[in-house]
Amino acid sequence: MTDFDAEGSFSASGVAVLATVGSDSVPHVVPVVFAVSSGTEGAKIYTAVDAKRKTTHRLRRLANIAANPQVSLLVDHYDDDWTQLWWVRADGVAEIHDTGEEMAVGYALLRRKYRQYDRIALDGPVVTVDVQHWSSWRA
Repeated sequence: MTDFDAEGSFSASGVAVLATVGSDSVPHVVPVVFAVSSGTEGAKIYTAVDAKRKTTHRLRRLANIAANPQVSLLVDHYDDDWTQLWWVRADGVAEIHDTGEEMAVGYALLRRKYRQYDRIALDGPVVTVDVQHWSSWRA
């Protein structure tokens, strides 16, 4: 795709949709905030369970990742001017971190990207996704 930075557009977006599939083979899709770290070994996406109110603390996305770490994250941009439409999907392997360096890195990246974390605690696990493949489309 010419002059479309798919990874950059993805990274700059405020929200993505995380798709997981559990051992029951049922897909589960949930919006998440995220941050991307790119390095010599490729891109890694970080998202975390924060202190926002939830209906349960046994989150299906975490159970699904534990059962099947293959995930996708999708960012899309809609505009009434359909020449401005685009989407970017990151497919990868997820891992849950309850302690350690990845948890600290994830919290730091998320706090840097989202001012809301000045007021909302990051107190749950961090999910990392090692991106294996980027897909994108632009009008």
